[in-house]
Amino acid sequence: MDSIRNIYRIGKGPSSSHTMGPERAAKIFLQRHPEASRFKVVLYGSLAATGKGHMTDVAIKDVLEKVAPVYIDWEPHIFLPFHPNGMKFFSVDQQGITNDSWTVYSIGGGALSEGKGDDDYFYEKSIYPLTKLKDIKQWCEENGRGYWEYVEQYEDGGLWDYLREVWMTMTKSVARGINHEGALPGPLSLARKAPTYYIKARAYREELKARSMVFAYALAVSEENAAGGTIVTAPTCGACGVVPGVLVNLAETHHFNEERILHALATAGLIGNLIKENASISGAEVGCQGEVGAACAMAAAAACQIFGGTPSQIEYAAEMGLEHHLGMTCDPVCGLVQIPCIERNAFAACRALDAQLYAIISDGNHRVSFDRVVNVMNQTGHDLPSLYKETSAGGLAKGFKTRP
Repeated sequence: MDSIRNIYRIGKGPSSSHTMGPERAAKIFLQRHPEASRFKVVLYGSLAATGKGHMTDVAIKDVLEKVAPVYIDWEPHIFLPFHPNGMKFFSVDQQGITNDSWTVYSIGGGALSEGKGDDDYFYEKSIYPLTKLKDIKQWCEENGRGYWEYVEQYEDGGLWDYLREVWMTMTKSVARGINHEGALPGPLSLARKAPTYYIKARAYREELKARSMVFAYALAVSEENAAGGTIVTAPTCGACGVVPGVLVNLAETHHFNEERILHALATAGLIGNLIKENASISGAEVGCQGEVGAACAMAAAAACQIFGGTPSQIEYAAEMGLEHHLGMTCDPVCGLVQIPCIERNAFAACRALDAQLYAIISDGNHRVSFDRVVNVMNQTGHDLPSLYKETSAGGLAKGFKTRP
C-alpha cells in the first residue's frame, strides 16, 4: 500500500481517470519521444466510451500537439485485459514508420499502470506493513494511538506540508465554486447551483444552515471539477466534493484548528488507500460505489475522528459510508462528470455526517466490518455489467435527451 499522497492528487478536472491519468501518460510518452513526427493514440473501453465528455482527447492533445500532430482512435467496444481504461501510444517517424508503442492503463484517481506487477514502470514499494483496517485498528488500540498516527509513522517527513497544501487547495476550490455562476461546459447546459445554495443557506436557522452549507460546499467543488478547475482527488475527481464539503463546513461551524483538520485528512486518506488497495476506486472498474462510496467512507471517518471517535467508532463510520453505497452505478449522462455525479457528491457529504453521528452515538460495536464491506464492494463491482461502469451505455445515461 503506497503513500496517501496518491489518494490526494492536486490537478484539474473533470476526471482523474479520463483526464489527469491520460495527461500524465502523454507527458511520459512525450519525454521518451520528443523526436516524433506524429503521434497516434488508441483509447479503449471506458476511456473511449466517455472520453469525449471527459475531455480525454483534449488532455492528450494539449500535451503531444506541442511537438507533433496527434491522431486519436476510439475503440469503446474493445476492453483490454488488465483494466477497462486502456490506451496505447504510438510514435511515428517522418517515413510513417512506427518506432515505438506503449500500452498503459489509467486505473483511477490519476494513477497509471502497465499491468506488469513488480516490473511495472509505475510500481511503488509498499510503505505500510498492514493493509486491513482490522489489523490497523488493533495496532491503534495496543499502542494507544489514532489512525492518523499510524499514517504519520510510515509516511515521510513531508506529509503534513503536503496535506496542508491539499487543505488549502480544497478551501480555495470551495471559495471559487460558491462564487462562480452560469452554466457548466458541455451539451447539457447545466446551471451551477452552488452559489444559490450558499446564499439561501446563509439565511436559514442554524439547525438548517449547517446541513445546507454542506450541500453548497460539496456542489461548489464538484462544479469546479466539472468545469475543469483545480481540485484535489479524494479519492477521485468524480468524488472530489465529498471530503471538502464535510471538512470545510466543520472547520467553519465548530472552529476546529488546522492541526485537527490535517489529522482528519490523514485518517481519511488511510481509508481511501485501504479501499484502493483491497478493491478499487475506479468507476470504470467497480462503478460509482468505488468513487462516491469511497469518498463518503473517507469523509465519515474524518468527521468521526474530529469529534473524538474511538478507532472502533471511526471504523464503523467508514463502514457505513461505504456499505450504503454498495451497488451504485457509474452512468454519467453524455459522458460528462455532471449528471448524476455532482448531486451524488452533495448527498454523500451529508450521508457521511449521518454515518459519523450514528457511529459516535454507538459504542463502536457492529457486526459487519469495514474490511468485509470493501471485499463485497469489489465483488459487486466486478459483477456489474460494463453498461453501468463509466461507459454511458446504461442507467441514467441511456436514452437521455439533451435540450435542442
